[in-house]
Amino acid sequence: MEDVFTVFAAGQYCNVPSKTIIDWIEAGRLKAHETAGGHRRIKRSELERFMREEGIPIPAEAPAAARRRILVVDDDPIIVESIVQALEEDEHDYDVISASDGFEAGLQVAHFRPDLLILDIMMPDIKGYEVCRKIKSSPETRDTRIIVLSAYLDDEKFERMKANGADACFSKPLPLPRLKEEVRRQFEGEG
Repeated sequence: MEDVFTVFAAGQYCNVPSKTIIDWIEAGRLKAHETAGGHRRIKRSELERFMREEGIPIPAEAPAAARRRILVVDDDPIIVESIVQALEEDEHDYDVISASDGFEAGLQVAHFRPDLLILDIMMPDIKGYEVCRKIKSSPETRDTRIIVLSAYLDDEKFERMKANGADACFSKPLPLPRLKEEVRRQFEGEG
């Protein structure tokens, strides 16, 4: 499967700011497709074609290590969009997708194989304790980091979530800079 770049990664590859990539796309000079969440993706072949035409040097090596995969599970589309956008624009260039219910989340955990799950446990069809326990008890997913978010949990329930496998628990609304910091901390904690 062909490599696909986020706007941020394309900017790094071309050694230009992300805004320049967006300007090229909006001017129709660089082809990109838009995700369901409204984010732009550029195929490597298209980016390199554009770079050759514009005389931009193509790096000898592909971008470094594989991007970290993050799954955001929440039934509030505004919260999902703000979290996804904040993480996609982060300098660490995460690969972020979302799910709006427990069924979709289960499919995404199986197919997308996230490195980190950001989970709202107060959704109608999700039992947070079970989700955490199931993910952490499976050999395929036990290394998945889990950040639990909820507007309705107290310290005692957060401790119970941690006992069932959550790596971090926070009350909503969690400011986006703090969430990004926690995501970075979870990945730095891997060993």
